[in-house]
Amino acid sequence: MKLTQHMQVVNNELNIADIPVSRLKEEYGTPLYIYDQKGIKDQAKTFINGFHSKKFTTHIIYASKAFLNLYIAQLINEQGCYLDAVSGGEIYTLLAAGVPGEKIYFHGNNKTESEIILAFEQGIGTFVIDSQTDFYKVEKIAKSLNKEAKVLLRINPGIEASTHKYIQTSRDDSKFGMSSHDEDTVTLVKEMVKSDWLDFAGFHCHIGSQILEERFFFEEADLMLGFCRQMEEETGCQVREINLGGGFGVYYSQADRPFDYEKFLQSYIQVIEAAIDQYGLEHVDTVSIEPGRALINDFGTALYSVGGVKHTLAGKPFVFVDGGMSDNIRPALYQAKYEAALANRMNDEVEGEYRVAGKLCETGDQLVQDAPLPEARIGDLLVIPRVGAYTYTMSSNYNRLGRPALVFVEDGQSYLAVKRESYQDLLRNDYNYKNKED
Repeated sequence: MKLTQHMQVVNNELNIADIPVSRLKEEYGTPLYIYDQKGIKDQAKTFINGFHSKKFTTHIIYASKAFLNLYIAQLINEQGCYLDAVSGGEIYTLLAAGVPGEKIYFHGNNKTESEIILAFEQGIGTFVIDSQTDFYKVEKIAKSLNKEAKVLLRINPGIEASTHKYIQTSRDDSKFGMSSHDEDTVTLVKEMVKSDWLDFAGFHCHIGSQILEERFFFEEADLMLGFCRQMEEETGCQVREINLGGGFGVYYSQADRPFDYEKFLQSYIQVIEAAIDQYGLEHVDTVSIEPGRALINDFGTALYSVGGVKHTLAGKPFVFVDGGMSDNIRPALYQAKYEAALANRMNDEVEGEYRVAGKLCETGDQLVQDAPLPEARIGDLLVIPRVGAYTYTMSSNYNRLGRPALVFVEDGQSYLAVKRESYQDLLRNDYNYKNKED
């Protein structure tokens, strides 16, 4: 297992931020999600310092869907990042965390009336319009509330990045955005420019997630900025802001080769600056990107207790842990690959490959297919690193399992961010059958 930045092996045991994982298990129990707070802070600085230009303002917008609760929202906001939201619930959480409305970008392909009203009433800074229908909804509500809003239009430039089909988002048949090749897009831009209630500022694009090749982002920048020039000529709009989305890939297993973010961001800025000059986009004053997974994934670790080992007639033996697809759906949903280790026996000799499986009543509840481990025993502690994004945030109560506790760690200290769900928590929204006639 490849260690992350603030992991160390001390006396054969994994330590995270100078804390033995056995101590975290004793204090908080398992399953437990552990976030390296210093790592997240350093990563935010990498993006803020690296994606910087003397020619225009830059925004680092944290993609909240990667992982969101009050604690992480406050931490990310404190680093100087903007944040996005795709639902009323995410907006509510960000506001409750103290994030100023003007620092929030509101996305979504099917914003509801109540969500749009909430966004207007709370002074959300930017609406990202996804379609004609979305535009008409937002404009109608803006007029009814006598409020104005800055808007961007989401565009699909047709780039099919090499990633899982479920997380490609820029194809011409995507559920998101308007195609750059569609005449209806030109018509919509003209309508947006003429709107008395919506301040058209520019365009947004997002080509997908977990993209490991720099060239796709460079291609995206050139295509989008060329499209901005075309729209200025055809519609008379003035593009002031361009949001190029995110999707920067991360390391999960040996098959992944993520690029160096620091070097990439410097090259990315140079590509964008050159394209802005090439296309004569003199009004652009803000360029934004939306790292989510890239900001936090490396810094989340799942800690489980081993409850059993099973040797089958065929295939690799199983190691059973006390969590599973209810706290990490990605292996079942995306066939995602992870690494694993026995955290209390880090230096023991590897005995063979195991399948790490959870306790959910599904054959597909398998977190790792080929983990090289020492001979596993009941009571061992098993860790899966780099689970900071799209795991806890997608967790469920399937099989009536409570969601795990979640802690942040830094410099030998731990901070509870989400308490473990109890059995009582599972019933908090339920009604009894006997009340059916009430």
